[in-house]
Amino acid sequence: MHSFARRLALVVLIASSGLAHAQFSAQITPPRFEDGAKPGEVYREVIEISNIAPTPLRMTVSTADWSLNADGGVAFQASLAEQSCRPWTALEATQIEVPANSKRRFRFEVRVPADASSRQCRFAVMFEGEPTPVPGVALPVAGRIGVIVYLDVGDARAQLRVVGSGVVEEGGRQVPMLRIENTGNAHGRLEGFIDAVDATGERWTLAPSGNPILPGMTRETLLYPVVSDDQPVVLVFPMKIKGKLEWRGQSIDIDATADR
Repeated sequence: MHSFARRLALVVLIASSGLAHAQFSAQITPPRFEDGAKPGEVYREVIEISNIAPTPLRMTVSTADWSLNADGGVAFQASLAEQSCRPWTALEATQIEVPANSKRRFRFEVRVPADASSRQCRFAVMFEGEPTPVPGVALPVAGRIGVIVYLDVGDARAQLRVVGSGVVEEGGRQVPMLRIENTGNAHGRLEGFIDAVDATGERWTLAPSGNPILPGMTRETLLYPVVSDDQPVVLVFPMKIKGKLEWRGQSIDIDATADR
């Protein structure tokens, strides 16, 4: 069974100059695929594109490799990265049009070689709109979005462990975090709820940020209090955190203290 998020992705235009942003008249779902395939299999999936504008939407479709920067932002590249699995991929088309106020389903596939070793195949399916004039910008701006694909080949899997904990500041407030190391050959994304007790004895339920932790990466995973909209959040550190978080059938035991 396919296990991927089905959340709606709003497309935002990216100016090549980095100075301007404009709106793209599309909605694309899902924003990512997280799945697995065996060597010799053909993995097929469908992306749905909705055009919310009263005019037709024309887009160029391609694949790209990608990486995460130090801040967790995604950087796409058109050239083949080392050990790229993009040669395994095939797209339904490279030019598409979605009628006004309509939807279109777009298909892609990954033909995993029979001799492929256990590893994670990661790439993006890129949708780029036609260049559009933007006030105040000399050149037309073309927008794009990448639908991220994580495909675990064979026995590829994440191996996660806690190597530290602490407190970070986000949006003017202090938040507990776990420093997670991934020594496996596939990415991990922690999910679930965990118990915590702060310095005043107040009990909290925390949920992880859910950011991907790529193979060979050590990354801070923030833990957010699960509260109702009208409940005040005042965390007093140090905070003791204990429980279990999960990722695709695996679990990681947590027994840590978050302190400033």
